[in-house]
Amino acid sequence: MSLILFAFVVRVRDGLPLSASTDFLHNKELQERKQQLKVISKSLSSLPERGTVKGHELNIHFLSSEGVSYMTVCACSLPAASAFCFLEDLRWEFTACFDNSAVALASRPYPFLEFDSAIQKLQQHYNQKGGPSLEVTLAEVREDLRTSPPQVLTMEDVALTNGAANGHVEQTAASGQSQRLEPVSAPGILSLILNILCAALNLIRGVHLIEYTFQDDYDGLWNVIFISFLLQCHLYLFHTCQKKLKSFTLLTIIILCNAFLFGLRNIWQLAFHMSVACLSTLLTLHRKLLDRNMDCGV
Repeated sequence: MSLILFAFVVRVRDGLPLSASTDFLHNKELQERKQQLKVISKSLSSLPERGTVKGHELNIHFLSSEGVSYMTVCACSLPAASAFCFLEDLRWEFTACFDNSAVALASRPYPFLEFDSAIQKLQQHYNQKGGPSLEVTLAEVREDLRTSPPQVLTMEDVALTNGAANGHVEQTAASGQSQRLEPVSAPGILSLILNILCAALNLIRGVHLIEYTFQDDYDGLWNVIFISFLLQCHLYLFHTCQKKLKSFTLLTIIILCNAFLFGLRNIWQLAFHMSVACLSTLLTLHRKLLDRNMDCGV
């Protein structure tokens, strides 16, 4: 059985796949590990330069250098030194063929597909020889791993790093991968219209106070409610970090401001404003990100 089953080269800043080896195995755990490579590649910018994710029969090892990460799926029986020695050799092969500017300018998945043959040759050499041809290289890697061992990660660690645990995944401008919110639903459109209506009602009230210049101890609250309803529209339409905290903060502000206005507004007006705020918060929290997953297979 081959000890190195799959190799993958990605760009660190956005996880754009640059090249990958071709595998013909239909091992269930291997397919699972390849899916996990997708998740890990999204978090490389926040992960250490070297890391290992252990599995039942297969491990994932990765090495990041100069904006490129070299990843491999190996049998657990393969020593970590041999796995990282393979990644070091893969790094040298890749940097000899492509410079940093070519990597930075890549705009589509797998732009260096021709490098697949080099990966296959290197992978075949390791599977047949059990390691590099020069033992001194393996010895150096062993010593390096002894003094600075790779960080052992779990998929839960990776998920927390890239924000997948709470639904907040960092968006980048790169085209290698992208996340976008689900399409606006019919209730969402209704919520936006109601939010704009509530904001307009409070704006009209504020302008009325300025126009007639009579004092109202609560005049500042109209402006706060106006801004809060507009911010609720923004939270629903656009992805932002800490969405849950911001949504509940706005909801609390709107409820408190309307509570202070009790007496200036009748019960139906208060109920309408608070109901719109609650509906908007609910829809905002339930609008998820859509993830355009890339396929690691070639």
